Amino acid sequence: MPRIVWLLVAARAINRLGAFSLPFLTVLIGTDFGASTTTAGLLAAAFGLATIPSRLAGGRLAVRLGRRRTIVLGLIGCALAQLGIAAADSLTAVAVCAVLLGLAFELYEPPSQAMIADAVGPADRVRAYSLLNAALAAGGTGAGLIAATLGRWDLRWLFVADALTCLACALTLRVALPADRPGRRAAHLGAPVDPVRPWRDRALWAMFTSGTVFALVSTQIVMALPLTLARRGLEPADAGLLFSASAVTVVAAQPALRLRRLAALSDSAALALGYTLLALGLAGYATASTLPVLLMTTVLWSLGDVLVLGRILGVVAGLAPPGGTDRYLAAYGVSWGIAAVAAPVTATQVLEHAGPAALWAGAATLCLALAAAQLLVVAPLIGATKRHGPARGASSGEPARALTR
Repeated sequence: MPRIVWLLVAARAINRLGAFSLPFLTVLIGTDFGASTTTAGLLAAAFGLATIPSRLAGGRLAVRLGRRRTIVLGLIGCALAQLGIAAADSLTAVAVCAVLLGLAFELYEPPSQAMIADAVGPADRVRAYSLLNAALAAGGTGAGLIAATLGRWDLRWLFVADALTCLACALTLRVALPADRPGRRAAHLGAPVDPVRPWRDRALWAMFTSGTVFALVSTQIVMALPLTLARRGLEPADAGLLFSASAVTVVAAQPALRLRRLAALSDSAALALGYTLLALGLAGYATASTLPVLLMTTVLWSLGDVLVLGRILGVVAGLAPPGGTDRYLAAYGVSWGIAAVAAPVTATQVLEHAGPAALWAGAATLCLALAAAQLLVVAPLIGATKRHGPARGASSGEPARALTR
């Protein structure tokens, strides 16, 4: 892997070390300010809504200001907003800081993901993005332990820890990443003169739709697991232990990606297998009521994550025309913003009216539907794009098939 990939991987591990505050935002609102579950869900949804323009702005700023500047700007903004949440003395102040956090939260992702896509060839993207996922998991191992420890003392310290790691990550990347000149980079990559229009690409729309459902399920896991533990008489902070178990699983499973049978799978077959493992693990959450059983089911769905996360970004990057990876990855990433809006509302409402079993059974069903849709609907569209280029109008420059040579 090129040096820039390892820099981004290391920085993400540092940043992830403190990134377990958000799952406990709804718990903090309820315990410190006496807000209802519905109010907590709506405030978390407001954060998610703010991440949508943040993701799109990340793609645009990376093109105009440069990727390094955009990354540092996003991380510093996140740190300031997290410190605001930790110091807030009213529900209104928490709400304002949560929205500000959302506006800065996704600026980092498009430029960092595009850096990785441009640094390696198409054949190595799955491995590169899997390394990034493993770095997140490695940092998450320590983060879960921090959450379980600090969460028992005071949930506000989780936001302070997150802010400090954001600042450490920003400093690391500001010093280590090379300065980029957007105009020169675009010319070097052969970017089209006319603007890239990812929303006119039918294959991207297919990935975006399935990715939104996947993001909804993933976000529900993060948001609903602490609340589920509380409803079943367990300690909500023990969700940090479960997240740590997930992180250990992701790191330990990385060598399996090099197994001949797994490596030989097509992108859609690997994604369908990953979605199926997610479904089996989440179905276990529907009935699990003890920590050991919850740990076993966490390991199972985490194996599905290993297969999905590395592949999905590589597919999206492969659809982009030269010089368009920032915009394509930003467009696809809106799926996570939509999920961040919908998941807190759907999760809290289903928990309130139907209970944990219905929530997790429904999430498992969605994952099985994703596996079928990936093979029957999405795969043919991706294949057509690789053969003939993106749909007319996605870009007026060289089609995406140039990246498959």
